[in-house]
Amino acid sequence: MFQFFTAPTQDAGGLDAVTLTHAGFYAVMTLIAVLVVAALALRPKTERAKGITTKQLVFSAAAMALGTVTSMIKFADLPMGGSITLFSMLFIVLIGHWYGAKIGITTAVAYGLLQFILQPVFYTLPQVIVDYPLAFGALGISGFFRGRKNGLVLGYAAAVLGRYFFAFLSGMIFFGAFAADYNMSIPVYSLSYNAMYLFPEAALTVAVLCVAPVKNALTRIRRIAVEPQRRQTAV
Repeated sequence: MFQFFTAPTQDAGGLDAVTLTHAGFYAVMTLIAVLVVAALALRPKTERAKGITTKQLVFSAAAMALGTVTSMIKFADLPMGGSITLFSMLFIVLIGHWYGAKIGITTAVAYGLLQFILQPVFYTLPQVIVDYPLAFGALGISGFFRGRKNGLVLGYAAAVLGRYFFAFLSGMIFFGAFAADYNMSIPVYSLSYNAMYLFPEAALTVAVLCVAPVKNALTRIRRIAVEPQRRQTAV
């Protein structure tokens, strides 16, 4: 059955890999849609009663779209995956910052699957799960810092560390064979490789977030994103 959704291919380095068939592509797209709907269903009852479903959907979709577009603007692209992008992680972190961990993590998992179908070349199913739903899903843990002082910066740092953990795990399990090419142990190789693209982007993003005009602008956007929609009354 797995072969119905995948087909053999080669990666950029000529190694044997797997890609999605049309059926696999549509299956992943369906899963993304289910996750987005699930994210809305996970809202607390108090928020559902305020009637802000449409606003949450619009803001979450806009953040995912911006995250996808900026992920394609790369300052550096590493050979075995991973790149320094134009603040792409920040836009996904914002969803958790606005709406909490449940919606943040669920939407971030959907974003991870979206990243997967943009470049659907992989080696094993466990590797896909660790590299995409788990690694990108970790960006949603920013929601645990919602409402705290400097919650966006703290949430962003925690989210990046969460993604770094799963990227390190993937490097240890699935890409450790490449460590010998650099005369490194597998743990050191995975730690170093994944730090090369995650931490420079994270440092630049945190620096920008600390700029007063940017901080104030994001505060205003958050206020708009979370405030209840006002129902118009008949005259």
